[in-house]
Amino acid sequence: MRDDLQELVDEVSRVLAAPATLEDADFTLLAFCAHDDRAAGAMDAVRTRSILTRGSPPETRRWFEEFGIASAEGPLRTPADDAAGILTRLMLPVRHGGRTRGYLWLLDGGRIDPGAVDDPALATALDLAAAAGRLLAERADDDDLGRPLAEALTGRTSARAAAARTLAHALGDDTAQVLVALTPGPGGLPDGWRLPAAGAVATALDAGPVAVLLPLPTPADLRPAGALTASSLARLPAGSTAGVSQVRRGTSDLPTQWREACAAARVAAAVTAFSPVAHWAELGAWRLVTELSGPDPTVVPLLADPVLTGTAEVFLDCGGSASKAAEALRVHRQTLYYRLSRIAAVTGLDLADGEARLLLHASLRAARLARPGRP
Repeated sequence: MRDDLQELVDEVSRVLAAPATLEDADFTLLAFCAHDDRAAGAMDAVRTRSILTRGSPPETRRWFEEFGIASAEGPLRTPADDAAGILTRLMLPVRHGGRTRGYLWLLDGGRIDPGAVDDPALATALDLAAAAGRLLAERADDDDLGRPLAEALTGRTSARAAAARTLAHALGDDTAQVLVALTPGPGGLPDGWRLPAAGAVATALDAGPVAVLLPLPTPADLRPAGALTASSLARLPAGSTAGVSQVRRGTSDLPTQWREACAAARVAAAVTAFSPVAHWAELGAWRLVTELSGPDPTVVPLLADPVLTGTAEVFLDCGGSASKAAEALRVHRQTLYYRLSRIAAVTGLDLADGEARLLLHASLRAARLARPGRP
């Protein structure tokens, strides 16, 4: 099943000419449209917080529920609250099977009459809200695909092919998708944790991260991956990370995508520049480093000295430029030269030699992945 929620939200926004946001029944942000920041009424405190944190706090939920949104079967207007920085909203209930599955919110400045049943634009928007309700209702059905996903990633060779076919039948043979590895921080997955996304297939692997197979509207549209990782990490312990695989069509190469996603999550845990979400496509040289089992034995003695280790890494990151490295380390150049001589003595490597530099640089990065930290 393609994840069409973003397309639905974009279409609702276009039809009603207003910024739109889709949240599930628990006020978890699922999708939002682009908007013109310069337009009056395009943002308020609630929408800003929802987009930045991928959800709303309990007090915000209670405030809106006081106006009957949870039981509403048709459009409803919520009032503004100037003191709280809240603008008036048009709410379209996202329902299916007699249940409220979520809410479509539109910052329309109060111009749309929720009772205008003869308004063709409003009628179209309500049809789109119903389509979103069907997608959210299918979330439970998607949970049934967790076992085939686990088999496709970690099962025996014969089982992997059959599981991949099951997933392809459910999602579409040519659907663009990514695999996401969610690695919980200390404490692991919270009790009752649930993936806050519709249209995705998730499974928690033994002694490993949560695997999420996420369909995309197009190979170039990674907005669903951004929304999923942000909302998921917001509900995981501090220190949790996520890795996103290369985009592919179909399910024929899921094991490779899973290795990419897990490797990206490892880099996100170790390197501040990629934290907390790393994409395999953006890792550059780190992609090669993730294939290494650890540092070369010649470099291991150096790792006992954090000052020399840090100096070596900065020096190599600066392309071997002593002036740039000294500036980055905020030390006198003579101090840098002394440290470089100590590095050469400890490792036995000639830092003027290109192959020696490559060995040292790769080993230092491999050691970073083996002992995650975020300098």
